[in-house]
Amino acid sequence: MFAFSGTSLAQTREKGPWWPSSFGPTDQAGATNYITPAKVLKAVQVVKTGQMYELGHIYEGSMPQFGSRPYYISVVPAARPQREGAGSVHEDYFNGYIGQMGTQFDALGHMGVAVKMADGSIQSVYYNGFTEEEVTGKNRGLGGLEALGVEQVKPIITRGILVDIAGYKGVPVLDSRYEVTVADVRGALTRQNIREDSIEAGDAILFNYGWAVNWTNPSKYNDGRFGTGENKGSPGIGVEVARWLVERKASMVGADSCCVMVNPAPTPGSGNVHHELLFHGTFLLENMDLRDLARDRVYEFLFVCTTERIKGATGSLVRPIAIR
Repeated sequence: MFAFSGTSLAQTREKGPWWPSSFGPTDQAGATNYITPAKVLKAVQVVKTGQMYELGHIYEGSMPQFGSRPYYISVVPAARPQREGAGSVHEDYFNGYIGQMGTQFDALGHMGVAVKMADGSIQSVYYNGFTEEEVTGKNRGLGGLEALGVEQVKPIITRGILVDIAGYKGVPVLDSRYEVTVADVRGALTRQNIREDSIEAGDAILFNYGWAVNWTNPSKYNDGRFGTGENKGSPGIGVEVARWLVERKASMVGADSCCVMVNPAPTPGSGNVHHELLFHGTFLLENMDLRDLARDRVYEFLFVCTTERIKGATGSLVRPIAIR
């Protein structure tokens, strides 16, 4: 854990509030290091029926975008055939925030924070103490990140746990300003007959807020334009739960909302969930669709989520799957 307050500490590139990582000072894979061959073999044993669940949304132009992120895809129609047997072909042209849209996976280079170092300089620092100079210093972002890109993430094939907060609260969907507490998490786990002490390093923890029902209404879902139209924000976990997840060494945290965390935070200055997770190497998966899992009360499953190996990308499109 760390309690970053912005005060001056004797921190250097070698040692600071959240670095070096327990996986070593050069590590870039974060909590996916917990997913060992033994972990995969154990996770596979969870499967009993082979039934699969799609946990991501389809990527399309109408999906909610946070802010003004672009999404454009075009396919040129095949030419009219001039003779029988002639071939035809289609190709895609895509332009957009390929790693930060739709069902999106955040890499460790996605977010950092300004830190005052022992030498008096103020630097943006990321997971494992990587500085802005190391992350984008040589090419200033051209060609992608130079460290902590999504290509460093190991395949996530592990035990998944659904924490159905909406089900525990007895509502189809949480209120837009609801902050999930550790008490809520423990209550939901008890309702689901999952012992808290059964959570192991490398597990993927997914939170159902019921929020996916708003996916076709970008303003209501939360496109970042708070107070505009139906946008009142979106529910999610706070820093208290983020720290609980880090303590349990979750490999990844996902949810059916734009940001996993409650957004905007009900208490300004209460901390940043993304920072708490990413700085400790715990990845985030946003904009999931967990309705089918919650409906069928599938609380434990084999979770498969592999990122695209896009060198230097801050995130990735994914197709997350649960197998019961």
